[in-house]
Amino acid sequence: MSKNFALIGAAGYIAPRHMKAIKDTGNKLLAAMDPSDSVGILDSYFPESYFFTEFERFDRHIEKLKYDEGIKLDYVSICSPNYLHDAHIRFALRSGADAICEKPLVLNPWNIDKLEKIEESTGKKTYNILQLRVHPSIISLREKVISQQKNTKYEVELTYITTRGNWYNNSWKGEEAKSGGIATNIGVHFFDMLGWLFGDIQINKVKNREKNTASGFLEFKKARVKWFLSTEKKHLPNKVAAGGQTTYRSIKIDGKELEFSSGFADLHTLLYKDIVNGKGYGLHEVRKAIEIVYNIRTANI
Repeated sequence: MSKNFALIGAAGYIAPRHMKAIKDTGNKLLAAMDPSDSVGILDSYFPESYFFTEFERFDRHIEKLKYDEGIKLDYVSICSPNYLHDAHIRFALRSGADAICEKPLVLNPWNIDKLEKIEESTGKKTYNILQLRVHPSIISLREKVISQQKNTKYEVELTYITTRGNWYNNSWKGEEAKSGGIATNIGVHFFDMLGWLFGDIQINKVKNREKNTASGFLEFKKARVKWFLSTEKKHLPNKVAAGGQTTYRSIKIDGKELEFSSGFADLHTLLYKDIVNGKGYGLHEVRKAIEIVYNIRTANI
């Protein structure tokens, strides 16, 4: 049977991937909300969806569906700015729906503790979008790490460069209190991937932490990792920039490169399929990555 969805943050960059995932999994979007009314993208997926620019009216509509029309809301998809995720997850759970939230789930580890208590009291679940865990190249790499008998740790270099224009630092994404900073905003799912691949974190050192770049060293149970993140075009490899690409994702493991800039098209849909089938990644799976990025944000250089 199809499930009933609501969506918060419908005008955001990532929202269309969630709309597509809801549609591709055969479900319905009953209502959407965003302070901005630039949401014509809804016509491509759910033109019949109700839309609100004020959270209070959106909240009232959800309650009217429940009490006046007997319509149960199954999921709330959350694509709002990072610092609002915690509040919007709480709204979803208290509304009797499971929450599906974009990365980062929350900004601080203690937010997870509170959400666990709300899950216990409501009986509802929180799911995070950890798309790299369903990326074919990363799945193959994890299978190799698990099966390979190795007496020494892997030596890993992670590079992620995703160029952003001048608008970026003038938006909420440029404010650390709202985005969590570059390591949280663009790096959290890569740090989740590293923990998923290589086990528990043992050492976390930060070499550089600026608004548009960050770098450091992480040591996991099975790997030593040098990492670099940037939103500046000047850091793109020459061959990538010459080809007109604006994003570069690379992992080098023991000197051998695994380049995975492609293969991201339908990962949200794969995650949605898992979630509506009773699977998905909950609060327990998210904690390690949130602790890593929080420590990066607060560590001494």
